[in-house]
Amino acid sequence: MPLSPKAAVKEVQEFSYLVAKAFASVFRRPYYVRDILTQMDLIGVGSLSVIILTGFFTGAVLTLQTSKTLSTFGAVGLIGQLVALSLVRELGPVLASLMVAGRVGSGIASELGSMLVTEQINAMRALGTDPIKKLVVPRILATVAMLPVLTIVADSTGIIGGLTIAVFVLRISSNLYLSRAWDGLSYMDLFGGLLKPLVFGAIVSVVGCRCGLRTYGGTQGVGRSTTQAVVASSIMILVFNLILTRIILVYTR
Repeated sequence: MPLSPKAAVKEVQEFSYLVAKAFASVFRRPYYVRDILTQMDLIGVGSLSVIILTGFFTGAVLTLQTSKTLSTFGAVGLIGQLVALSLVRELGPVLASLMVAGRVGSGIASELGSMLVTEQINAMRALGTDPIKKLVVPRILATVAMLPVLTIVADSTGIIGGLTIAVFVLRISSNLYLSRAWDGLSYMDLFGGLLKPLVFGAIVSVVGCRCGLRTYGGTQGVGRSTTQAVVASSIMILVFNLILTRIILVYTR
């Protein structure tokens, strides 16, 4: 990543230019619908297994960790509400986005970086094809569309994981757990839990595309760009999570 102030300003400029050009290209023909659907399959269906495992075990561990504290106050029955709120508000969107950043963001950077160092992108330009429209826009749209769906899957499996521990380890009634989980959620919790992955999806895809399209130095540069994409997108997800959480809390008071 850039270290000097001049390089940092240039990087922000190039990043903003990529975002603006990709946004403008969304409304221009051709739309490359088949490419978008292919990327949605690779990003959404391809990430299901890791998202399900992450959500399930996060909910299970969260139930175990909080049960001891709640039992001190005689409030073990509230564990369903605590798990549901924690997953829907914070853990579900953040963990799903970090998993997608590690799997999809790195894949986007390595794929575009390999195409760049092997002159495939220059060949596309020579044939009159816009690389931003052909390569960047489908990946951004697919990631933004699929990450909220993956977040819903992570939330659901997390609640199921918590239910499994609550029933078989803590001996809590499943009806009590599920009713507390449902009653504890509000429409704003669901809205915030689905707004975050939209922003995080844009971050993951744009950062991955940017790191891939600035690759240099052959195959060694592809590995460097892949690492930078994962690190940068993960940090930006955590930073924007704080910003979005603050905004949501201010407007839901």
